[in-house]
Amino acid sequence: MISDVTLRPVGEADFDVLFEFMRDPEAVAMAAFTAKDPDDREAFDAHTRRNLANPETTNRVIVADGRVVGSIAAFVMEGDTEVTYWVDRSVWGQGVAGRALALLLQEVTVRPIYGRCASDNEASKRVLLKAGFEVVGTDTGFASARGEEIEETILRLS
Repeated sequence: MISDVTLRPVGEADFDVLFEFMRDPEAVAMAAFTAKDPDDREAFDAHTRRNLANPETTNRVIVADGRVVGSIAAFVMEGDTEVTYWVDRSVWGQGVAGRALALLLQEVTVRPIYGRCASDNEASKRVLLKAGFEVVGTDTGFASARGEEIEETILRLS
């Protein structure tokens, strides 16, 4: 079981491990709203560099027991601040996402702040609900990982 979770800024040296996490087919299917081609390293690097250069985005690496196990970020989309996270499947179910989200919410204090997840992604929805987010609606969007439009749940922390 994971005992220590911390966050630190994302660096270029983290790109390799984060890219590999975001290529895991099971994780990609669950997340649903992913890159069009999870195997496109050039697109991943370009996207990550754009995010790191954006002053409205807070990008962090999730470190658990001294090992990088994911990423978490807050970003502005159409005027609203949203959170997103990705945790390596090897630590799913160990509370890592929830602890990382709690740490990010201490750092990013703007409210309201939103989270979104595929409506059938119960684990991600549970992480947001435990952090105090409330379901405020649903939307439909094209999920690249599934090749179709699916419902996503929108949550807000006031």
